[in-house]
Amino acid sequence: MDVIRLDILPDPLIKCPNKKVYSPSEDSFLLIDYFKENIDEISFDGIDLKIIDYILDMGTGTGIIAIYLQLLKSKNPSFKPRIIASDLMEEAIKCAKNNEDLNSINEEITFLHSDLFKSFPNNLKSSINIIIFNPPYLPSSELMKSVENKWNIDYSWDGGKKGFETSLRFLEDAKMFLNLEEDHYIYLISSSRTDSVEFEKSIQNLDYNCEIVKKKHYFFEDIVLNRLTHVRY
Repeated sequence: MDVIRLDILPDPLIKCPNKKVYSPSEDSFLLIDYFKENIDEISFDGIDLKIIDYILDMGTGTGIIAIYLQLLKSKNPSFKPRIIASDLMEEAIKCAKNNEDLNSINEEITFLHSDLFKSFPNNLKSSINIIIFNPPYLPSSELMKSVENKWNIDYSWDGGKKGFETSLRFLEDAKMFLNLEEDHYIYLISSSRTDSVEFEKSIQNLDYNCEIVKKKHYFFEDIVLNRLTHVRY
């Protein structure tokens, strides 16, 4: 019997003609590389594939993560979750749908236009097993905001004054949509340009455990992949 090599699944084909939409970068591929290393025929980073009903790609952008996971489903018959992709920007949803077509996926991903969880349907509450979020994670900078012809891309990088306000706002509501009765993970990107001690303390105050599972140095920062679970009482 042939072994399915999930770790060598090619990256999705992605086009991003709209300058407002965040193109895949080092942070995107940090996530994909981690998943290539930690998803196999029976588990998603240690979670039994059979219990995973929903995976959410929050802030999907071009759709690269959601599309990668949908392509993975086609290679692994044991991997059957519903893939949901959401974004604040209508332009991103349109771009992601075009890339879904580009990868010969026929409307299999569920797309939601939403500011974080604000427009999510109630039936998704307490249902999602895996949430992936590559948020805007850089501290606000007046210098960057003054750059001309920036194409209104602030939402892609501006995480607030400290760089993690958007992430904390996301985490406050994420626990309402996680299936806390089963094993679950949140994968969240952050940057060494933020105060990591304050960020970790803020995460703990929201009743999450956080573990750094992968990082990569890129120009002026370390891009960090955090894996979170909600504390059960």
